[in-house]
Amino acid sequence: MARRFEIGDHVSWNSEAGRVSGTIIAVHRRDFDYKGHTHHASDEEPQYEIKSDKTDHVAAHKGSALDHA
Repeated sequence: MARRFEIGDHVSWNSEAGRVSGTIIAVHRRDFDYKGHTHHASDEEPQYEIKSDKTDHVAAHKGSALDHA
């Protein structure tokens, strides 16, 4: 079963710069455009927008890339 997260959850993930943590600010359950790319999402496999704790950068990831921080 896929990992499920909610808005406000504090999570971490691996990036090119190492381990990053942030807070989920949106949950997508339908395909959406983000930074010029279409991200695929569904009820079964949502994607999450996460705001980084340190840089305020916003990233989009599937639940399989995230861990509760």
